[in-house]
Amino acid sequence: MIDNEGLKREISTWGLFANSINIIIGAGIFIMPAIVAERLGTASIWAYSFCGILMILIMLCFAETGTMITRSGGAYSYIEEAFGKYAGFLAANIFIFGAAVMANAAVANGLADTLSYFFPFFKLNWIRIIFFAIIFINLGYFNVKGVSKAINIVKFNTIAKLTPLLLIALFGWFFVLPANLTLKPDQSFPDMGEMTLLLLFAFVGAETALNVGGEIRNPGSVIPKGIMLSVIAVVIIYVLIQLTVQGILGGSIVNFKNAPLAEAARQMAGPAGSVLVLIGASFSMFGNLSGMVLNMPRVLFAAARDRVIPVKGLALVHKDYHTPHISIIVYSFLGFIFACTGEFKQLAMLSSASYLIIYLGVVVSVMRFRTSKRSEQGSFRLPGGHTIPVISALAIIWVLSNLPGNELFAMAIFLILVTILYFILSLIKK
Repeated sequence: MIDNEGLKREISTWGLFANSINIIIGAGIFIMPAIVAERLGTASIWAYSFCGILMILIMLCFAETGTMITRSGGAYSYIEEAFGKYAGFLAANIFIFGAAVMANAAVANGLADTLSYFFPFFKLNWIRIIFFAIIFINLGYFNVKGVSKAINIVKFNTIAKLTPLLLIALFGWFFVLPANLTLKPDQSFPDMGEMTLLLLFAFVGAETALNVGGEIRNPGSVIPKGIMLSVIAVVIIYVLIQLTVQGILGGSIVNFKNAPLAEAARQMAGPAGSVLVLIGASFSMFGNLSGMVLNMPRVLFAAARDRVIPVKGLALVHKDYHTPHISIIVYSFLGFIFACTGEFKQLAMLSSASYLIIYLGVVVSVMRFRTSKRSEQGSFRLPGGHTIPVISALAIIWVLSNLPGNELFAMAIFLILVTILYFILSLIKK
């Protein structure tokens, strides 16, 4: 089902691929190798592979629903279509406020912190506020001007962030010591559930690229190809980075928890290598921000379009640029406000849990559409009947069971508050 929302369909397979890669690969990969190696040692590679397989299964579910529901909104639209406006209201708020805005605020502050290594004045609050304003105003402006311009920014950031990662992955092998990659006979596997939880957080984001579903060309073909290519590429990059960095640093990797890639690059190319990686980290974080400002306003737009969020202005499309300009401006403003308020460590954890809940909703949506025969309208259908959705759902529930008690409690409180808000709005409508 292809919906005409007044938006231009300009995003090709490679545009979706770059958009997805840009969102998935953030700041985490620049520190993740040391965290994983500390717990799993040389067995880290198996954890990456396991998480990669799980994400591929989940993204297959997104590919099927994405070819059935091709209007803007991504996961929100799939859940709302399958389970109604209450589920859609929960999904929209979890996605926007639980998973996106707070994460954007944390990334923006992380970018300022990284730049402070080169320019100490970024530690000053008033400088940071100006910096955040420049970021969100410009990202909002380019996204309002048109999705093709926004996608071009995404493509540039994707190249910029991947360059140092690929240089390390490809040329770092000349500096690898085989002994550092030898799997010891007594190698133990600590709590695999906890490490899976940590690593899955590094893989999330591909689904956000589907929020621009109303602007994707030939979605029946582009969505499965773009999403699956991006996830497979991320798995390969992560595995290569882990092997290379661990092969160079060996047991000393745990001494460089904040910047293992920068240290590996320093041993490869001296101080210039460290600078290149830090620049890559900066582009990675900026790229994550640009990708989120491109994609997440489409959730606001879709929720307002469906009257799930009762603000008609958010559903307006610019008459010249054919973009949801009000939603873009509002989302950019929220990102700026929360970035200026400082760090949100607990809310960042809540953001990660929110992604998993959204994933579960989409996976169950596949089974709901299969039951109602709706999936027969899609041009892409998962093989094996309910096998892949069921395995994906069980895996997500297992991962969520490893969340700390405080985070589960915070998520429950958030859901209760959003539910109360939904029924208040319903009463006001009546």
